Amino acid sequence: MGLCDIQEIKTILARHGFRFSKSLGQNFLTEQWVPERIAAECGVDENSCAVEVGPGMGCLTVELSKRAEKVAAIEIDRALFPVLGETLADCDNVEVVQGDVLKTDLKALCEEKFPGKTVYACANLPYYITSPAISALLDSGAFAGITVMVQKEVAERICAPAGTGDSSAFSIYIQYHARAEYLFDVPRDCFVPQPKVDSAVIRLTPLAQPAVQVENEKLFFDLVRAAFGQRRKTLVNAMGTVFGGKFDKEQLTEMVTYCGLDARVRGERLSLEDYARLTSAACALMRAKGMC
Repeated sequence: MGLCDIQEIKTILARHGFRFSKSLGQNFLTEQWVPERIAAECGVDENSCAVEVGPGMGCLTVELSKRAEKVAAIEIDRALFPVLGETLADCDNVEVVQGDVLKTDLKALCEEKFPGKTVYACANLPYYITSPAISALLDSGAFAGITVMVQKEVAERICAPAGTGDSSAFSIYIQYHARAEYLFDVPRDCFVPQPKVDSAVIRLTPLAQPAVQVENEKLFFDLVRAAFGQRRKTLVNAMGTVFGGKFDKEQLTEMVTYCGLDARVRGERLSLEDYARLTSAACALMRAKGMC
């Protein structure tokens, strides 16, 4: 059964009366090399298990089932269950679970389905839930690796080194928690319906410890969000929103220059280490003022 063959896709979907949902961002793969390469590079093997988010027709699910001991595929669209019942009929090590990745307790799911096993996550993510879905997968602490297909521009931003023009608050968050690798591109003509943009596959390997040690993690990310939320402002001016006027501009400038940074620097130019030092400097000043 060619689950990436466009005629086969149309035949199977028609047999089950399935219609694509724009609201769910459904785009099915039409090139077999894509799911084969994702499964080959995600890290799973016969001694580990896999959670797939959004199996669609099941083309990646089948490839994962060939390599993993067991696979749990989380699908939100009940209309796809009859389709998957047909396409995965020969995959005895696969279980399809109805659910929303943003509402599923992923750690509990892994403990229930794969007790004591190393688990990897794979997904062809709808563009509209990319950031929250990746956050859910990372924050669960359930996976040895997370391999996802996302919009190419998003993939480039996630993997952009901190301190470069392409970095973002989300890429800082990702790189604080994981090692991000850009694996390969997937052109838009590899899907049906064809999306308006190209995609790319990235692999995230969660870190045993955060990439940098910070004194106050909440403050660290508050500073990151403030800096990237006001990209056109200097870091000094952007930081004012974090402290609610408790520090004047001179104090904020001293905080920045104390960290060895130019007072005119913009937040997008800072590395993770710069943000960690800035957090420590802010904490020290807050203690001096009796604020913590």
